[in-house]
Amino acid sequence: MDFKDYYKILGVEPTADEKAIKTAYRKLARKYHPDVSKEKDAEDKFKEASEAYEALSNADKRAEYDELRKYGQHGRPFQGPPGWQGRGGGGFHEENAGDFSDFFSTIFGNGGGRGDPGGNPFGRGGQQRSAARKGQDVEMELTVSLEETLAEESKKISFKVPQYSAAGQRLTDVVKNLNVKIPAGVADGERMRLKGQGAPGVAGGASGDLFLTLRLAAHPLFEVDAPDLVIQVPLAPWEVALGTKVAVPTLTGRINLTIRPDSQNGQRLRVKGMGLKNKLGGRGDLFAQLKVVMPTQADESTRAAWAELARHAEFDPRENWGR
Repeated sequence: MDFKDYYKILGVEPTADEKAIKTAYRKLARKYHPDVSKEKDAEDKFKEASEAYEALSNADKRAEYDELRKYGQHGRPFQGPPGWQGRGGGGFHEENAGDFSDFFSTIFGNGGGRGDPGGNPFGRGGQQRSAARKGQDVEMELTVSLEETLAEESKKISFKVPQYSAAGQRLTDVVKNLNVKIPAGVADGERMRLKGQGAPGVAGGASGDLFLTLRLAAHPLFEVDAPDLVIQVPLAPWEVALGTKVAVPTLTGRINLTIRPDSQNGQRLRVKGMGLKNKLGGRGDLFAQLKVVMPTQADESTRAAWAELARHAEFDPRENWGR
């Protein structure tokens, strides 16, 4: 069993105060957290830093460790002072295999806590480590554009995950990146659960979950009537009367839409399969709603043309009002 110099692991002096120890640990936790770090042996370094912080952040454990540190050198076999016997009897505890090292278990025992039956020549014990429990769930809102609901590619997201010591004390937040596939037929306010993507568990517990509340971003052109879309198509009066072809935007490009002669303001033209995806992977429709737009200004010749039309057109827009 090799001796571990916890001060050296955290990069602090043995005289460092509690704040300096916590700051050093947070820095290492952000650097080596296995969910975000690409450093070599990041997971091992993260566990080693967590172990060091667990020993030094507790006053009783730190005092106990400081006494033993006089008899050890980092990385060399540790024997302890004459007559000393570790709480773990020098053996390896299976239940700590995924948590802290053989060295830590030997000094502080399985629970590393006060009242542990193992021998201790210095008469000090740390607080009992917390029982295993699930990590904290993380909640966040994710804004999704209408175009992204059709995309085959995943959407990259970043969010903060709280980190805790083995004793359950909140330490720092780590930024985590994920690629999320937006489900087909997603609705505004829909909630997604990503299992195990929340905060790490405490004392070997399972990680928490990430819950995403999806919000559809407002679009400058399209109204949503899921799974259908509605777009207003501005037309001049003569285009509605005489008919025309218009390049209409969709979520995936433009299409040519034929406006028949004598169309009506407010009339809706249906374009099949150009709406949003539904839950089955199909798509709704796009409704192009015709909107007559009058010129804001007219010259004398234009007014004369309107006057000539008024004289020749046999049309009363208010004939259904009754007399």
